[in-house]
Amino acid sequence: MSNHYDIIFIGGGIVGTASALKLLQKRKVRLLLLEAEDSLAKHQTGNNSGVIHSGLYYKPGSLKALNCIRGREMLYEFCRDHSIPHERCGKIVVATDKSELTQLKILEERGIENGLIGIKRLTKEEIKEYEPFADGIEALFVPQTGIVDYRTVTNKYARLIMKNGGEIKLNSKVLSIKVNCNQILVRTEEDEFNAKYLVNCGGLFSDKIARMSGINPDVKIIPFRGEYYELKKEKQYLVKNLIYPVPDPQFPFLGVHFTRTIHGGVEAGPNAVLAFKRTGYRKTDFDLSQVAEMFFYPGFWKMAKNHYQMGIEELRRSFSKKLFVKSLQKLIPELTENDIVPGGAGVRAQALDRNGKLLDDFRIVQTDKMIHVLNAPSPAATASLSIGDTISDMIIKNFKLN
Repeated sequence: MSNHYDIIFIGGGIVGTASALKLLQKRKVRLLLLEAEDSLAKHQTGNNSGVIHSGLYYKPGSLKALNCIRGREMLYEFCRDHSIPHERCGKIVVATDKSELTQLKILEERGIENGLIGIKRLTKEEIKEYEPFADGIEALFVPQTGIVDYRTVTNKYARLIMKNGGEIKLNSKVLSIKVNCNQILVRTEEDEFNAKYLVNCGGLFSDKIARMSGINPDVKIIPFRGEYYELKKEKQYLVKNLIYPVPDPQFPFLGVHFTRTIHGGVEAGPNAVLAFKRTGYRKTDFDLSQVAEMFFYPGFWKMAKNHYQMGIEELRRSFSKKLFVKSLQKLIPELTENDIVPGGAGVRAQALDRNGKLLDDFRIVQTDKMIHVLNAPSPAATASLSIGDTISDMIIKNFKLN
């Protein structure tokens, strides 16, 4: 088969597959999606907690808010249409002391502004009606939140891509990209492909792919590992659905929380620890060249100076089950160290700019032949079909596909 395509997508996570699918549903094009691993959704998509986010946290009018709200309902509809197990179960966000009440109020106002109908403030007593073992002084109930397996969703996107005439090649790590007047040449370990246009949805490696293609992304991807524990089966009764703390507004992380999964277990976590490898799922994972690259980036030290105290606390919690449990006990005091066992881990691709700012919103950069998705933090999985819609519309509007 010819290696000539109209467009090449790099990255087989949920954003790449959703964007490719949306394009094929709108235009008949020769499309190739390249994935470096031996299966799709191997990294961020397949290692998150499976939450369908409501849009509660995001600044009204931001790309995060708009895509999450729209994408959430698109995802629920997609799961219904394709018989993908999911549940709109709702969650509570719990304030455990008075210092968190102002932020809880801000979240409530944001939720209302973002159209979350049915959001409800709970008293200390009402919390028990939703989560009998949770403890707090006030809480918010958010009915739009749900759970799903994003790996299952991504694989369904992939089947529909192929049904619509697209091709997917696994084990196809991109080694080089050459851009000239007429075409883009993409070389992998096994083959070479050329196309008129390229879309980079490389996640943890999106900044490297951008540089490979001659684009200065103006950000560096910094990997943060999120480590989970799981509740033992006999202790899963402690959590009915989802229990979250009030997040610290200074950081793009939500704090350790409890999540019932679509497969029936209950996860506790994650923390947010700097990883020393972009695919560093274990504490011992280390890549000297990647660490050097990180340390030589000026924004890294500015970030470290501003947030070193939080970083130390997260690291201590990573190595101390006792400290991890102490954080969880703020939400469920009855929980003990014996009630949880180590679970999995995920690595978040967090974009950092040269000024040391952790980017909180989506970052999509377009040139005359390429689109680079350089920051797609949570709720990217929830918003995948909405993001895919946006990217496919950008392609149709700005690229000459026919």
